Amino acid sequence: MYHSTTCRSPIGALTLACDGTNLVGLWIEGQKYYKEAMPEAMAESDDCPVCSEVSSWLDGYFAGKRPSVSDLPLAPIGSAFRQEVWNILRDIPYGEVITYGDIAKKLAGKAAGRARMSAQAVGGAVGHNPISVIIPCHRVVGANGSLTGYAGGIWIKARLLELEGVDMTRLFMPKKGTAL
Repeated sequence: MYHSTTCRSPIGALTLACDGTNLVGLWIEGQKYYKEAMPEAMAESDDCPVCSEVSSWLDGYFAGKRPSVSDLPLAPIGSAFRQEVWNILRDIPYGEVITYGDIAKKLAGKAAGRARMSAQAVGGAVGHNPISVIIPCHRVVGANGSLTGYAGGIWIKARLLELEGVDMTRLFMPKKGTAL
């Protein structure tokens, strides 16, 4: 049985989903792929301890504190490949960005006998991250500094990076693309 609740944030309403023990989803209102990975329906519940813990974490994050991703019980639902990508996302330091290509290189280095990994495949996994904000997919940018590829919306991605104090001078909003 999955439970969900909605909380307010500076970037809009956030839907949290838990399995009673772990957070399995966090979606920004209007986000692409909203609840896509959920294997069954969720019951509205405002008394889930995990969701309360996550709400407190988010309050600290939006207040400019640097709560650790490892402080929360996370269990995103996805394939083994996506899990590998999301684990790399968890290690991106607060206030820093990396590229899709950087993640592809890390994955290729872990895979036996693989010299290369597709940055596009990585982009697909990053875009389907079911725990937005906490698993920081907003910290992944294009090799040229483009803020492309955020299912919650490019403006929200920029806002989260600014909140974290990222130097935005080399980053830019794409003029066209599928993830605007």
